[in-house]
Order: sequence, then C-alpha cells, then structure tokens
Amino acid sequence: MQLVFSDAQYWEDFLPLTFTRPVAAMRCGILTFSERWQKILGNTEVSYFTENYLQNKFKSPEDKESLFLVTNFLPTETVIQQIKDLKLGEALVYEDELVAAKINMKGFSLNQIEKMTDIKEELVFFKKPTDLFTYNHLAIDFDFALLTEGRVSQELSSTNGFLGDKKDLFIEEGAQIEFSTINTKTGKIYIGKNAEVMEGCNLRGPISLGEDSKFNLGSKIYGATTVGPHCKVGGEVKNIIIFGYSSKGHEGFVGNSVIGEWCNFGADTNSSNLKNNYSHVKLWNYRTKAFEDTGLQFAGLIMGDHSKTAINTQLNTGTVIGVASNIFKPGFPPNLVENFSWGGCKDDERFKLDKAYEVAERAMARRKIPLTDEDKSILKHIFNTY
Repeated sequence: MQLVFSDAQYWEDFLPLTFTRPVAAMRCGILTFSERWQKILGNTEVSYFTENYLQNKFKSPEDKESLFLVTNFLPTETVIQQIKDLKLGEALVYEDELVAAKINMKGFSLNQIEKMTDIKEELVFFKKPTDLFTYNHLAIDFDFALLTEGRVSQELSSTNGFLGDKKDLFIEEGAQIEFSTINTKTGKIYIGKNAEVMEGCNLRGPISLGEDSKFNLGSKIYGATTVGPHCKVGGEVKNIIIFGYSSKGHEGFVGNSVIGEWCNFGADTNSSNLKNNYSHVKLWNYRTKAFEDTGLQFAGLIMGDHSKTAINTQLNTGTVIGVASNIFKPGFPPNLVENFSWGGCKDDERFKLDKAYEVAERAMARRKIPLTDEDKSILKHIFNTY
C-alpha cells in the first residue's frame, strides 16, 4: 500500500523549515515524521503531496489505492488501529481536519470519501515550529519505545557516571561514550548508530543523538534535545532540535530552537531564549507576514537550511533565519533574517545564487553527499520567489 504524506494546510505554518522540504520530512523526537509513520505502519512505499517545486525531489504519488496521511501528530494505539482498519472511501477526522483516508490517487479528490469518523482522543499535534521543541520530550518517548521494543542496548562503558534507570538508556551498535555523565532521571537518552559522546560531556535527558553525530568535548546537553544524523554539537544547548548535517561545534548557548540541515554556527555564537522582561516571545509568521505572540516565555531561534553564522554572533530572543543566509556583521541581527541574506542585516545585498550553490556543494561534500540538480532547483525557486 502506497503511503501518501500530505502537507495539508500546514506547510506555510512551518516556514522557513519547510522551504526545502515537506512537513513529513521534518524531525522531532528521534525520527522524522515520515520515518515514524513508516515504522508504525511497517511500510516503506512512500510519496509526498506537497508544493509543486518540491515534488522533483520528494516523490509524487502514483495513481493507485493509497493511505493518505497528515503526518505531524503522535498517534495513540487506538488511532493507529483505526488507521490500519480504514477501508476504501473511509477517513479519520481530528478537530474538523482530515488526518487519514483510504483513497485512490487516480483522479485524486476528497469527494471519494464516503464515511468520516471523528477521533475522540486528545492527540499531540504539531502545528508550528515552536511545537517541535515544546513537545519534543513526548516525541522522544514515543520514538524510544517504537525503536527499542524487544531490543537490547549496548552496555555503557564503566568509565562513565550514570544516574537513573538503565532501561531509559539505549546505545546503538558502534556508538562510543567515554568519561561522561549520563542522567536519565529526567528523560530517556538514545544514542544512534556510530555516534560519539566525547570525554567530559554532561547529558541530562531526554536526548536523542543521531547516527554518526558527535557531542564534542565537554558539551553540556539539556533535554529535551534532538540532534539528527551527521551533526557536531558542542558548548551548551537546551531543548533544541537539529534536523541533521549541521554543526554547532563550539562554545556558546542555543536553547528552545529548531535548526535545519547544512547549517553552521561560528565559534561563540549565542542565541537568547528569554527576554529580559520575561514576557512572551514573538516570532515572524510567514503566513500572516507579521510577528506573532508564541505564548511562550522561552523561544530562541528558528533557522532554515544552509544558513551560517560567523564567530561571536549574538542572536536576539525569537530570531527567524531563512534559507542560505550568511550572518557576519557586528551587532545583533534583526529578528527576521531574509533568505539568502549576505550579512544578516535588513536591506543587505543578497547572497548570489551561484555562490550559494558553491558553498552548499562544499559543505555537503564533507559528508560525501552531492548537491543534486533537484536541490539546486529548490534553492533557485526560493531565491526567485521568496
């Protein structure tokens, strides 16, 4: 059965993170939404119903019977069973929004749906970027159970200090942890395949460290924090999500933030996550084109893919940085840094597209991943449209 992961009405609400991906490709917890649903349903035949300019990279649905899913929520056991039991022409609805349907993608139309059933249970739904770090502890718990059930963790080396229950720590094959402190009393800790926790790190769960990623020497990691695959993290972080392939390898603090792929933080980059007057933080909303009250006292940085900061960069509380921006000028950048900004300040010149390709190619080559024509097409569309 083909899984069709739909952005529904949520794609614009997650900008700038979704400029370069569908909603289903975002990471929260240990897995991306797409990976989570593939694991839940035992199905890897995946396609995406997303923005036209993303479809060359993210496979379009084939014209056949499919399970159509909005992915950005954590299901209960009951809801999982309801989804598995759907028959052709049936759908599930949550808070007046369709979340799952069994339909034929040939001549796609929601008019095919003949029966709609309301989900009665309360679900954890992710509707905006700040929800990703706000509910990350729940996503880590969900994914930890999903990935570790019936499996045995590697043993923790005796060089480490440990607090908590060993059942709340899972270390995948090839991972290394030496001379660090690990505390699962505050949440589960998952260390991915071939990941490394270098000497002198202090980890306080819930935490997920992705495959081939590293916590550098002496890192201080507070939960709920997710670091995706092939990342380097150092200094002090708290309640952040890094999608993957990004580096915050040096001293400096980042908290209550979501960071995309292929980003790099210069040494001593700091991001404030609390205003001096303790008021709610406002963040730029791309749908309303205005700064909106998040209702949160703690909110730091939302950063799109391929963006970079220079050494000693200081970011204000509630900063939103677009795609392929370079921040290097003295002083605090504004709370909204545009896509392809060259400098980080308002009205700065734009980073030239061909130069952006060059930088992306060099950065991705370090992970032995090519910048494809599809990637270039996406960046070009963002450059010309947004």
